[in-house]
Amino acid sequence: MPTPPPTAEAEHSPGPAPTLLIVDGANVVGSVPDGWWRDRRGAAERLRDRLAGYAAGGVPGVAGPLEIVLVLEGAARGVPSVPGVRVEEAPGSGDDHIVRLAAAAVDRVRVVVTADRELRHRVTAVGAGTVGPRAVHGPAQEPAPRPGSGPGPDPGSGGRGASGQEQ
Repeated sequence: MPTPPPTAEAEHSPGPAPTLLIVDGANVVGSVPDGWWRDRRGAAERLRDRLAGYAAGGVPGVAGPLEIVLVLEGAARGVPSVPGVRVEEAPGSGDDHIVRLAAAAVDRVRVVVTADRELRHRVTAVGAGTVGPRAVHGPAQEPAPRPGSGPGPDPGSGGRGASGQEQ
């Protein structure tokens, strides 16, 4: 018996959503003593531009493609989005905004880039994984293996892989 043709709905159903990579801008910028404190907005712009290179290939421990959201607060506000990176200004606490973003996207893989231990606990409680700032401080990566099939966690992740579990 022949297989019936796919319905119009099946032909246009999207594949799985890309992994949502939420970046704690203040924490990641502050993790490198490069003079960021003299120009917080400029440092946030440089981070945003570096992040754009990770959208297709991913970061160590997190395969691409990625939907990248850079969360900024305080003096770093006013940085516009660019292709590959959506910039969101936290209306109050950057950490609270990051937790809200992670909690709202329960239908997909979410990974937060931060070294902040309290924030790591809060986002893993809502089902997100974490990686450390080192994951986004190197050159853009070749496509990474899917979570669970690649190497261990990023050395800057505090021993937690993208799943948020101790490795």
